[in-house]
Amino acid sequence: MKINQKTALITGGARRVGRVLAESLAQRGVNLVIHYNKSQQEALDLQEKLIKDYKISVDLFQADLCEIAELEKKASDLIAKKTIHILINNASSFYPTPFGEISLSDWDNLVKSNLTGPFFLTQVIAKSMLEAKEGKIVNIADWSAERPYKNFMPYSIAKAGVVAMTKILAQSLAPYIQVNTISPGAILLPEDISDELKNKLIEKAPLKRIGDPNDIAQAMLFFLEGSDFATGANLIVDGGRLIN
Repeated sequence: MKINQKTALITGGARRVGRVLAESLAQRGVNLVIHYNKSQQEALDLQEKLIKDYKISVDLFQADLCEIAELEKKASDLIAKKTIHILINNASSFYPTPFGEISLSDWDNLVKSNLTGPFFLTQVIAKSMLEAKEGKIVNIADWSAERPYKNFMPYSIAKAGVVAMTKILAQSLAPYIQVNTISPGAILLPEDISDELKNKLIEKAPLKRIGDPNDIAQAMLFFLEGSDFATGANLIVDGGRLIN
């Protein structure tokens, strides 16, 4: 797909990895719809910057991925006004939930934000892509979909669901829409992480470093413009952690 002048919706696009993905697309002349939930000021700041720097169209899309009915309504309103050619399901919730202490609220929040919300958003957006007979969807999962984190059970289960969702969507939306997954390893660490834990993560990775958001952006660009023959794939970008 030639992505210049296409329009991409990026969930969680206002900050962290999502912001880097948005800037990477803006540099290639892609018009953007940046989704956010609570990061309004960051979204506004990024919108202003991208319009000024790249002279593209940038719209904001506020929605809580856990509020499915509201999400579907807002997504339907969006595609009634604007054609979405690319969907990047990037937004995510992540926090520890040790087994035996997991509440229903924890489960609902982590599964809805990481899996249920992205699925129902995709279902709405993909309908318009099918009508246009063109589209690309990239889901951001996690390497823990393959090797789960013990104290992050609902999160890991949800991300495994994202990988399965990708494969089913790739079958269902072929031949017009390609759907793929990127599974990052350690990319942006929490600001309060200890030096000891950070060094352990680095030591366990064969490449002996923490990843950079640009590593994910490059993987995304491969699926969007590097190949139209990849679908249902899961590209693991984890510095080799999975094989160690």
